[in-house]
Amino acid sequence: MAEQIFTIAAIQAAPVFLDREATIKKACDLVAEAARHGARLVVFPEAFVPAYPDWVWAVPPGQEGLLNDLYARLLDQAVAVPGPATEQLCRAARQANAYVVIGINERNVEASGGSLYNTLLYIDPQGKLMGKHRKLVPTGAERLVWAQGDGSTLQVFDTPLGKLGGLICWENYMPLARYAMYAWGTQIYVAATWDRGEPWLSTLRHIAKEGRTYVVGCCSILRKGDIPDSVPFKVRFYADADEWINVGDSAIVNPDGEFIAGPVRLKEDILYAEIDPRQMRGPKWMLDVAGHYGRPDVFQFGVNRVAHPMITAVSASPTSRARGTP
Repeated sequence: MAEQIFTIAAIQAAPVFLDREATIKKACDLVAEAARHGARLVVFPEAFVPAYPDWVWAVPPGQEGLLNDLYARLLDQAVAVPGPATEQLCRAARQANAYVVIGINERNVEASGGSLYNTLLYIDPQGKLMGKHRKLVPTGAERLVWAQGDGSTLQVFDTPLGKLGGLICWENYMPLARYAMYAWGTQIYVAATWDRGEPWLSTLRHIAKEGRTYVVGCCSILRKGDIPDSVPFKVRFYADADEWINVGDSAIVNPDGEFIAGPVRLKEDILYAEIDPRQMRGPKWMLDVAGHYGRPDVFQFGVNRVAHPMITAVSASPTSRARGTP
């Protein structure tokens, strides 16, 4: 774990709406820019590639034809893991010598290829994909586009900067999911999101204070003008919408629950903050919710980290093959 103060960055930007290739290029350019300012960790918002599907909150569920069209566009521009898009992101991380955490719409290439997950990718400075986390529970109308993840992707990564982990948007309102992050020792906690304003900003501060961890709250901005007129729901369902669909409110919080960067809103920006490794340890003498404050003699908690694949291939046994059984 690092002993010297280092810099991290939170990217508040708009994707190139429903354009995977252009959004990946923008993300790689932003990684390079953050690295030029000394960032050793660069964090992007929830579902950044190729965009958060905000239409789920605007288009009524009965509009099946329109929803079919929008989902087909999102699926077409979603990310296969691994694949060419992740290779580009890994190359950008390697060139920047920085960790990168980025939200994507992930296509389930391991099965039908027709479902999507809200996924966070974790990439190391050598350009290797360390892992991913699939959002456990899509919220409300998000269930129209995203499947549920499982506990197999709930994890924390041990890095030279400290233990790195996080949750996506309203997963951060799941007390047990948060506790798992704390119990695994998360020191830099990513809260990638589409949420903004209060009480979300208070939630970031609460997590930081509760977990005695640095929290990177990272949100996209989106203006009506960022959505091309050719996208079919815009004219019909966003005609009366404000120009700012999402104002951002990205922020970085220290383990005492204090903002050390942001919140920033109504603009694209990169937030930088200096991380003091001593702050990852020192404050826990007072409160360590998964340590001396945990009381395992009173409360027990387990995480089911078994994967639940959609299909499992079963090979024939040597005996059955000898008998000629196919």
